[in-house]
Amino acid sequence: MSWPKWFKWSKWLKWSKWIKFLRTSAVFVTKYLAFIIIIAAVSAWLWPKSFSVIRADFIPFLLGLVMFGMGVSLRMSDFKELFLRPKAVILGVLAQFSVMPLLAFGLVHIFSLPLELALGVILIGASPSGTASNVITYLAKGDVSLSVSITTLTTLLAPIITPFLIFLLTSQSIQVDMLAMFISILEVILLPIALGALLHRFFPRFSHDFASILPLLSAIAITAIIVSIVAAHASKLFDFGALILCVVILHNLLGYAFGYLIARLFALPLSQASAFCIEVGMQNSGLATTLAVSHFALYPLAAIPAVIFSIWHNISGSLLANYFSHKVQKTQNSQKT
Repeated sequence: MSWPKWFKWSKWLKWSKWIKFLRTSAVFVTKYLAFIIIIAAVSAWLWPKSFSVIRADFIPFLLGLVMFGMGVSLRMSDFKELFLRPKAVILGVLAQFSVMPLLAFGLVHIFSLPLELALGVILIGASPSGTASNVITYLAKGDVSLSVSITTLTTLLAPIITPFLIFLLTSQSIQVDMLAMFISILEVILLPIALGALLHRFFPRFSHDFASILPLLSAIAITAIIVSIVAAHASKLFDFGALILCVVILHNLLGYAFGYLIARLFALPLSQASAFCIEVGMQNSGLATTLAVSHFALYPLAAIPAVIFSIWHNISGSLLANYFSHKVQKTQNSQKT
């Protein structure tokens, strides 16, 4: 379907100075997202009352906005990897839903975390890979199509697998309503993705132009989620900040390490191994935060690990991308000589 001749959205988007500004801002925010998140989180920690306007009940909507952007950017070609290289994609999905949950379970017991924080770490481990992993894979000169395929498939499977993993790992100490969680994930993940995909399908020209400013909207949404949680629990971060930071860093780094090791054990080339490593180590912390706020209100600190993870994995992912990009470049130069 195309727009009527008298109403050309593409021309309006192309020539509008306002949209050009938003596009430029999107490029800037994508490049410096880690720094923006750190500044916003520290500000919310130091001046929580100034950010109290961003309430916790906004979080599902904000995550839905991020997922809508993912849906708009989806292409049928994103799924061809499942048929062209099923081993790598299926292996990535299996690693995503086994490595991070098991690491979360192990770290929770090794560090004897309080129940609320333990729940938060398990929520991270049970979540699918995050959309930020696709950007980091691109910067790392990795296999972006493989990254997108794994992210998409794990996200689509999340309504079933994520509630089951949370129930499996926490049922002895916490009451988990799997059906309610399944419906919640459908609402904040699959429904926005489906709406975004429909927009792309029936209005491709508009969605193509609109997609250029979606990174900015996603960045604003992610930052707002982090600010909301940090501001709400600023005082308690003094009590558990160091402990949970240590656990989150280990969880993320061990995820990278095991992801890369598995890829190498199955003889995947460097470009796929880097994508695999990043996919396993980076989680959809926005979903973990949403589930903590929506389904575990009795455990308010459960959202804190996801917020810290969201800040940290953007930093570690950027550093890892820099390492892999240099490694790929070095490999290419050696092959030329």
